[in-house]
Amino acid sequence: MPRRYVVTGRGGQVAQSLIERADRHGEIEIIPLARPNLDLADLGTIEKALVEARPELIISAAAYTAVDQAESDVAKAFLVNSAAIDEIGRVATKLNVPIIHLSTDYVFDGSKTSPYHESDPVAPLSVYGQSKLEGERRLISSGADYVILRTAWVYSPFNKNFLRTMLHLAESRDELNVVADQYGNPTSALDIADAILTVADNLLSSRDGRLRGIFHIAGSGEASWADFASEIFRISVEMGGPSAMVRPIPTAQYPTPARRPNNSRLDCSKLERVHGVRLPNWKIATATTLQRLLAGDAPEKQAGMEKASEENCR
Repeated sequence: MPRRYVVTGRGGQVAQSLIERADRHGEIEIIPLARPNLDLADLGTIEKALVEARPELIISAAAYTAVDQAESDVAKAFLVNSAAIDEIGRVATKLNVPIIHLSTDYVFDGSKTSPYHESDPVAPLSVYGQSKLEGERRLISSGADYVILRTAWVYSPFNKNFLRTMLHLAESRDELNVVADQYGNPTSALDIADAILTVADNLLSSRDGRLRGIFHIAGSGEASWADFASEIFRISVEMGGPSAMVRPIPTAQYPTPARRPNNSRLDCSKLERVHGVRLPNWKIATATTLQRLLAGDAPEKQAGMEKASEENCR
């Protein structure tokens, strides 16, 4: 019998990537739960949906990710990213199944000059980051058997994300202004999915406490948003795709309601040491994603991709 893994959400990048990658990791059935059956904004739906799904492991991937909108929609951001995670943790404890929860680089303020370790002080700058940090804390307090994976700058062939937005904008513009003083680790959702499935197997195979806790997971190597955009277009041109000139600008010239951390770089050595997982270099993963997109092996372009931002990348 295949192992039954529930993932919250259906249309998100990580959920779609998990569905696609599952067959690479043995006999696994990915069961996506989304609205109306499971609605993170309606806490009363959570226990019933999870119990009926009979999971052996829960992957908490869905979240409120509209970073700027959260500044004026505080209650909903905390409902989805904190209260709902507390409820999922409670149900996981009741069912006696482990939970893998995705969190974010936005729990840090970005003032550190080197990559962030899991033990570094947290100080989110935005409502989104505050709600995700509160979700981490409530999951830990729930008593669940948990792994929290903090990730950043997620892209894939699916849904809205920075990479797809750049390609879309290049079809109609010759030059793009892109922020050059925020740094992070571009991360493929498909690589995240592979890593989650490895971590899941480790959790189900051992009670070793070292396998539990908070870990960072991101693509190897670092870049600014402008660097990321430039590499996207360099590879795209080689593959016969669209391109635009990248004009690097400071954050001050691209004001947003929510403040972003200038340094989102994550040190992922703990994940490699404990779980044996190291994600590929972001340039290699970017080329793989672009090759697939430009070959037409991806969902149809979605409306609303015109705004180049990271807020929909989770």
